[in-house]
Amino acid sequence: MQKKVEKKGGKKKEMITVEVKKEIIEKYERGMRVAEIARFYKKSTSTICTILKKKEEIRGLDAAKGVTRISKQRPRVLEDVEKLLLVWINEKRLAGDTVTENFICEKAKALYTDLVSKLPRTSTENEEGFKASRGWFDNFKRRSGIRSVVRHREAPSSDAKAAEAFATEFQKLVASECYLPEQVFNCDETGLFWKEMPKRTYVTEEENAVPGHKPMKDRLTLLFCANASGDFKVKPLLVYHSENPRAFKKCKVQKSQLNVLWRSNSRAWVTRILFVEWINEVFGPAVRRYLLEKSLPLRALLVMGNAPAHPPGFEDDLLEEFKFIKVKFLPPNTTPILQPMDQQVISNFKKLYTKALFQRCFEVTEGTNLTLREFWKNHFHIVNCLKIIDKAWDGVTKRTLNSAWRKLWPDCVLGCDLEGLAREQQPPVVDETVSLGKTVGLGVHEDDIQELVEELGQEPTTDEPMDLHHEQEQVMEEISSAEEEEEKAEE
Repeated sequence: MQKKVEKKGGKKKEMITVEVKKEIIEKYERGMRVAEIARFYKKSTSTICTILKKKEEIRGLDAAKGVTRISKQRPRVLEDVEKLLLVWINEKRLAGDTVTENFICEKAKALYTDLVSKLPRTSTENEEGFKASRGWFDNFKRRSGIRSVVRHREAPSSDAKAAEAFATEFQKLVASECYLPEQVFNCDETGLFWKEMPKRTYVTEEENAVPGHKPMKDRLTLLFCANASGDFKVKPLLVYHSENPRAFKKCKVQKSQLNVLWRSNSRAWVTRILFVEWINEVFGPAVRRYLLEKSLPLRALLVMGNAPAHPPGFEDDLLEEFKFIKVKFLPPNTTPILQPMDQQVISNFKKLYTKALFQRCFEVTEGTNLTLREFWKNHFHIVNCLKIIDKAWDGVTKRTLNSAWRKLWPDCVLGCDLEGLAREQQPPVVDETVSLGKTVGLGVHEDDIQELVEELGQEPTTDEPMDLHHEQEQVMEEISSAEEEEEKAEE
């Protein structure tokens, strides 16, 4: 679909929508030549090349395409609410959460109250003026084009019956197909605010006390994967909002040297395209090598959540050499019950990340002239973070990974000592982290560490989606300007 925009002189110019731009990128990556694409869409080759140059930015615009039809009589704050709501809905969908009408309406009211409270001379009456009614919801769906929203008014919850039925079906499948624990894998993604410090430390308190200053919350997304035997971890996929952070140049780091597959996305999401790239470039080759080294049959089963980033049918995009990988999706609303990575694996990683972070703070304050404030504000960058992520993921033990399958596939768990596992995951990790924190002058306690671990993956605040939405608008303006300049040059 292309939109016609009135130009000076009365001539109408067709603007290419985001959806069409993504189609162009997909056709090109499937082997279609630039000239063929240009003929197909009746555009110049320079315009097509400009779109392809900006493909990473365009892919990052999945989240908030914006409301396509807006009434001029509607208050600006409602437009902002709906833009932020689109960002939030996509966050929930990519996390595999069910999004109901009631859930959306409650979030809309919360966003409205939050935004209105920040406007000058706002009264309580204005704050209560938006009810997020059934009529508003129907209009919002029509304006935004969102689909697959559960209509019932009840909040989503874990589906215990579906989880039990799936676990039974899964265990029959692995038995009938003779899958070994070494051949069965699970992956899941999580958000990480990698610059987050406990709230009650002087670094955070000082930062929050600065007028007009935003706390240092820089978010990235990680996709972790390991097999059921726990003896093989796959190189993670890391999605960040920047393709080439300055710290890379400063530290002379090449992406090929990283122990993650680095990809950029302005919303820091794992999209379908990025997920397929991870399988073709990392998971597939690594699993093939692992199975051959183990002298095991070249067969693999990948268990994953039912999220929009990896919908059924994506197997068609896998390279022919990786067709030995079969995928099994968990039913909706069963992640907290069945998803192995959710059974203490990711939370254990975040505890180890916090411990390694405090260890790095200790090393800096002991071995350099930098104070903790100076290090945190001026020297703690994404390259430091990558090293800490690598150390923390390496620290997740075989026992933790294997016992994570006790609810989905209990027969594969070898001699599970739940008390020993609990000791391994809580103390001494938390105790050592608290001790390290106190050594560098951070008055932290066990509760602070647990609170930080929970916050490391929480959803963004109202301000953060708004900032990201503005970033996307700027990206769209830059892309459109570049296209216009290319077309002018060709004329």
